[in-house]
Amino acid sequence: MKTLLMVDGSSYLYRAFHALPDLRNRLNEPTGAIYGVLNMLRRLHKQYHADYSACVFDAKGKTFRDAIYPEYKAHRPAMPEDLASQIPLLHACIHAMGWPLLMEDGVEADDVIGTLARRATDSQVQCVISTGDKDIAQLVSPDIQLINTMSNELLDEAGVIHKFGVTPSQIIDFLALVGDSADNIPGVEKVGPKTAAKWLKKYGNLEKLIAHAHEITGQVGENLRRSLDWLETAKTLLTIKCDVPLVLDWQDLVAQSPDTSQLAALYERLEFKSWLRELTQGQSTKAPAQNALQVKYASADSASNDCSSNYETILTESQLNDWLMRCERAELVSLDTETTSLDQMQAQLVGLSFCVEAGHAAYLPLAHTCPGVPQQLDSKWVLARMQPWLENPSKFKIGQNLKYDKHVLANYGITLRGVAHDTLLQSYVLESHLSHDLDSLAKRHLNYTTISYEELTGKGAKQIGFAQVAIDQATKYAAEDADITLRLHQSLFPQLDKTAHLADIYQTIELPLIDILFQIERNGVLLDVDQLHAYGKEVLRQLEILEQQAHATAGQAFNLNSTQQIQEILFGQLKLPVTKKTPKGAPSTDESVLQQLALDYPLPRILLEYRMLAKLKSTYIDKLPRMVNQNTGRVHTHYAQAVAVTGRLASNDPNLQNIPIKTPAGRRIREAFIAPEGWYIISADYSQIELRIMAHISQDKGLLKAFTEGRDVHRVTAAEIFGMPVEQISQEQRRYAKVINFGLIYGMSEFGLAAQLGIDRAAARNFIERYFIRYPGVADYMQRTREMAKQNGYVETVLGRRLQLSDIRSPQHNRRMGAERAAINAPMQGTAADIIKLAMIAVHNWLAQTEAQSKLIMQVHDELVLEVPENESATVMQQLPVLMENVIKLDVPLVVQTGQGRNWERAH
Repeated sequence: MKTLLMVDGSSYLYRAFHALPDLRNRLNEPTGAIYGVLNMLRRLHKQYHADYSACVFDAKGKTFRDAIYPEYKAHRPAMPEDLASQIPLLHACIHAMGWPLLMEDGVEADDVIGTLARRATDSQVQCVISTGDKDIAQLVSPDIQLINTMSNELLDEAGVIHKFGVTPSQIIDFLALVGDSADNIPGVEKVGPKTAAKWLKKYGNLEKLIAHAHEITGQVGENLRRSLDWLETAKTLLTIKCDVPLVLDWQDLVAQSPDTSQLAALYERLEFKSWLRELTQGQSTKAPAQNALQVKYASADSASNDCSSNYETILTESQLNDWLMRCERAELVSLDTETTSLDQMQAQLVGLSFCVEAGHAAYLPLAHTCPGVPQQLDSKWVLARMQPWLENPSKFKIGQNLKYDKHVLANYGITLRGVAHDTLLQSYVLESHLSHDLDSLAKRHLNYTTISYEELTGKGAKQIGFAQVAIDQATKYAAEDADITLRLHQSLFPQLDKTAHLADIYQTIELPLIDILFQIERNGVLLDVDQLHAYGKEVLRQLEILEQQAHATAGQAFNLNSTQQIQEILFGQLKLPVTKKTPKGAPSTDESVLQQLALDYPLPRILLEYRMLAKLKSTYIDKLPRMVNQNTGRVHTHYAQAVAVTGRLASNDPNLQNIPIKTPAGRRIREAFIAPEGWYIISADYSQIELRIMAHISQDKGLLKAFTEGRDVHRVTAAEIFGMPVEQISQEQRRYAKVINFGLIYGMSEFGLAAQLGIDRAAARNFIERYFIRYPGVADYMQRTREMAKQNGYVETVLGRRLQLSDIRSPQHNRRMGAERAAINAPMQGTAADIIKLAMIAVHNWLAQTEAQSKLIMQVHDELVLEVPENESATVMQQLPVLMENVIKLDVPLVVQTGQGRNWERAH
């Protein structure tokens, strides 16, 4: 049989756009979607030697489905501009490759594909359809197969049954029952794939199911009967039309020879270099050079890639005066510092670099000590000369992680003002799941390979400091950093500006936080070193006792820090069950394994407690006193603003966010964080913020009611699950409900819930089922979010921060399931991160406006910690909840709990 190969171009267009990174050419044109679709077309031609082929796209405008149901696809946002701009070039490439390209007004690509497939198979032509759209499974027959080129999934009739649990002829009925969230077609409430497949297997088709709808019991039966009037409309919307009039028939879809000249010009512009080499092998590479597209590209390339020739080393007063004049006149200046250390409180300046326009940058060396170094300007004189410009808030600066540069300059008594942009944060808001270092950004967005730090300084034990680098080499490196930062801003900021909510997050949250986090880090926190030393001795004794208990329980002495010896004791001698293995096949002794075994055996419990105490001792009790800054007498953490994909801040050196609050050991460590004499520590913490956000996002009536009425949501949940009055709920039942409430929003499975509660999986499954029956809005939210995440490749917070999920379409089950769990929780955790950041801004601004002495000293997840003089404590305690509870308007009230004491633990 002859073969017709058809590609659902519209299906792959969006998938390629969201699946691939933001690829761009040197004209800053987005190219990722083009690359993804063309790559699939190339692979398909290699896999299938088709006699006829076509790439089919949706045409612009309404279709007959919109007339039937105005809400059809109404929830979909407008096509992103970066995607829309790629379509003309994509179509040009497809034509140049020789593929017939089809778009029919008034119908969708599915209908064009269905009509051609039906006509072809009627003429004994085999049909292969490349698509990622589940709706097209209704076309599968002995002569029609589907191939998903992104996942390599092949669906014939048996494959459809295996995947969906129904035959191809039942797919339309199946989709009508479960709905299609991608097209905004509702199904029967609470009917998922398993229920729909079960019904169709029993009754055969939707018409017979409707005839027997009175037999379906329970809530799901009531939901079915309420949907009877809608189901016929749903079937009409979901049915692919196979009889639409077409300009071309399947016999006309014969592939043409590629237009290699036009294709080479397009590949050149798009910078698909390997394909261009493949295309031009054996031909004159100059042949396509006369094409207008390539001439335009070559001109832009020659202007953008000549960087080093415009880099200058500032060694004289006149040069410095000239560059200061340029900085004064420029609308935006890129600024970077070269230093002696990554420790921002200790780092000393080696030099500064500036860039006022792309390709024109300078390096100002101040403290190079390499052999043969030329005379450098006096650093004190230079900084005094530059201080007015550096501190001028109306002279706008941009940098890559300017918070660090603010610290370095603050070490010299200079307050950097006028921070207008930061490319680190621009990248973070646009693409939080990717790397944000300058080298990665330059490669990703400018296709430019920067000079690496190690090229200049070496690696390992032989690495030299930047001050030992020759000044001519240092100039190339440092001036390039400033230059590339400005170029990145010119690429990244327009992308941000196109999406209002992303621009708002960048401008109103992330940028203002630079100054606030800088001040918190600068403030530091006072530590009672004597208290920690004393507690360290206590912990050492506790560890010795635990070691003795472990030896006695095992019946022999062994090293509690040796994984191999623990494996031998637990699984070789005590014969405990092996629940997990390492990649090398040995029984695992990681924390999750010990937690599971600790439910039934004493030794794993002892090992867990030993590990917890030993870790706290090494990480905090012993280490914190060594981290006290000798100049300030305080500990200064560093808050990384562009690390967590959810938007959360990350504390490190030391990490103050991982000190446990629920264990006695953790509380003893928090007691060491103290206020100075005559001051208090005040803590303000959002109560159950992620559950409140879940109520707002899911719009579940039960959760909304509980929070709005100010009730104990865990008791309310326990009452719903156990079917008892709230006043009769025990503390143990409330604990069960609390684990369920928080566990489910983190995607906890029935296995995980069983382990947490110490119950069997059947009981855990029963709890989860009853929870979702009582809170159907939560179940709907979870399903809706999974589907939207798969469609878009990301989820969003309430404020519109995008949380990318790179594994949401992964063919690997575990990675895909992990991404689905992340998709459910990310909007809550991300929104909570946005809220605490807004709270920091509100509190900081209020303290500044009132000229209070009180100061923020820590941010720990949903908690703000302040150091407050006694005479301001009452006002701060009263004002903090007012400020923090009103930074955002949700459909449930935010609640902030405050406390004060002479140390952090008593304030909590």
